[in-house]
Amino acid sequence: MSSTTAARYPDCIAATWLAARLAVDPATIDLMRRNGELLAVREPGSTQWRYPAWQFEDGRPRRSIARIVGAARDAGLDESRLYDVLTTPLGLRESGRRRLVDLLLEGREDEVVTAVRAAT
Repeated sequence: MSSTTAARYPDCIAATWLAARLAVDPATIDLMRRNGELLAVREPGSTQWRYPAWQFEDGRPRRSIARIVGAARDAGLDESRLYDVLTTPLGLRESGRRRLVDLLLEGREDEVVTAVRAAT
């Protein structure tokens, strides 16, 4: 991993590490990404997909991820833009340090989907 990737996607893990952690073939992880079951990002020019760790709970993908990725695809957002939408602070005040991903972790899936759809 380059230092640029680490700075750009600090909360993401490599597909190979994820596959080992989930005890599945790396091809399965890639298939899940292509099917919209997982979000992955990569630097321009890189062939290495990286997966945000927050999309997993108890060693499994959160059920809401597929719905959020589907909403992003319907809205024409690519993976990198979706990542940015989910991780950018929601406001400027101290309470504004919250991100959509924080709402996702609180189980507020409907609010996240609505915001993703409006992010075009």
